[in-house]
Amino acid sequence: MASAPSPSPVSIAVQFVLTGIVWGSSFLFIAIALTGMTPAQVAGGRLLFGALALGAIVAIRRERLPRDRRVWAHLCVLAFSFCVVPFLLFAWAEQHVSSGLASIFNATTPIMTAIMAWAVFRVERLELGQLLGVAVGIAGVVVIIAPGAASEVGNSIVAQLALLGATACYGFSLAYMRRFLGDTGLSGIAFAFGYIGPAAAFMVVLSPLILAEPMDLSLPVVGSIIALGVLGTGIAYVWNQNTLRAWGPTRASTVTYITPVVGVALGILVLGERISWNEPVGAAVVFLGILLVQQRLRLPRRTRA
Repeated sequence: MASAPSPSPVSIAVQFVLTGIVWGSSFLFIAIALTGMTPAQVAGGRLLFGALALGAIVAIRRERLPRDRRVWAHLCVLAFSFCVVPFLLFAWAEQHVSSGLASIFNATTPIMTAIMAWAVFRVERLELGQLLGVAVGIAGVVVIIAPGAASEVGNSIVAQLALLGATACYGFSLAYMRRFLGDTGLSGIAFAFGYIGPAAAFMVVLSPLILAEPMDLSLPVVGSIIALGVLGTGIAYVWNQNTLRAWGPTRASTVTYITPVVGVALGILVLGERISWNEPVGAAVVFLGILLVQQRLRLPRRTRA
């Protein structure tokens, strides 16, 4: 059977941007969902709707699922490291910090990924320009968040550590995929369903405990959890898989630099917040970091006399 044609560079770039927009919106959806649900219910709900969306697409397109037990074992590892644990940590932490601050901490994912891919799994070799790009991207994030969030930094150390633990899980998972699951032959949809499905199944098993707490299912809460599941946990993960395969874990993880920019835009459009000088300046620095990490811009090389 002939393999499917590889996505074009333009298609990958579009999927990269769309993933950043959807995931940038996810922090707002989590905050709204938490007004009527517990953190475990939010994590379980987004996984359930994400698995249902991906499962429907897999069934309609008749995508091939893995048959090798080894592949399923690796996918089950990802179910916990890429879904269950970080989703629970983010939902719990957003009870104590703002959604904007959570999205900023999410931007540490490229640093975590670079460390895991380079030092732990040894699947990538980073050049000086890429390391500089990671630093520049984080600097841009700091420019965006610093004026408004400086007062929040000391309020909940445990919640901030939980957010860093979640991004460490993301970094581990992205490098783990490249190391152990780079040759499965699965489509992005089937691959994403391979770890989101088991993660959702695990949360369903725990549903008697998760649903013991009452829920207030207002229209905004229900709409947020559906959007968080179908878009943020379903379709966006397919886009992310395609980007990961085309660009590698470190470059693909720079999608988290877009999330604070989306957070600023949502604050203006949805919450009526005012924009200050640091936000567009920080956004420009963030995109400069993305260009360096993706090697669209390169440092000048020294030439010998």
